[in-house]
Amino acid sequence: MLVGSEDVEGVFTPGELLKIALAACSGMSSDQPLRRRLGDDYDATIRVSGPADREQERYPLLEEVLEADLSSLTDEERERLLTVVGRAIDQVCTVGRTLKTGTEVTFEVKDIGSK
Repeated sequence: MLVGSEDVEGVFTPGELLKIALAACSGMSSDQPLRRRLGDDYDATIRVSGPADREQERYPLLEEVLEADLSSLTDEERERLLTVVGRAIDQVCTVGRTLKTGTEVTFEVKDIGSK
């Protein structure tokens, strides 16, 4: 996987990787309740968007949308599934939980050349 800035073609930016990690985590967290209700071969897409605030160099808002065909469900079944999926993501998605609560990040440079 190639990582670079947004002006380099054919690479992922670190921000895009963050969004991919969030979508993947939510997808994995919601898979079991979706499979149970929609069947093993259900189709779903998770999209994460949100522009960077370049003055602060951060993403102030990330918007996540899970797209799936829920037309086979009654209104009551649909609402119940949305509740269960939301709860599963809130409880199990480590990436989303970390982003929502914030985390301490440490950084060091380790000189491995002087041994």
